[in-house]
Amino acid sequence: MARPIQDFAVRLIEETNPARSSNARVRKLVRYGSSPRGAQAIVLGAKLRALADGRFAPSFEDVRRVAPPALRHRVLLNFEGEAEGVSTDALLAELLATLPEGA
Repeated sequence: MARPIQDFAVRLIEETNPARSSNARVRKLVRYGSSPRGAQAIVLGAKLRALADGRFAPSFEDVRRVAPPALRHRVLLNFEGEAEGVSTDALLAELLATLPEGA
């Protein structure tokens, strides 16, 4: 796996953690972000997706496609997030849309 793609997955995990996130909505609505196991799940899923598509290395798009199912149960909203009716998938989609590919 190319280092920039691996770094993208790790930065995504860091952005789910309210103590480290630069996203105001994450800081406001998330109680617990993903652990490093979330990054492992994303990397493995991206590799499998690339292999299923006949490629030897995953892309940024592979990471984006496997991240929501890999993280939706690993990111827990706080009371405010639950009360506002925010879905974890919507929050992850926002992070994926705003997270730059390069560091």
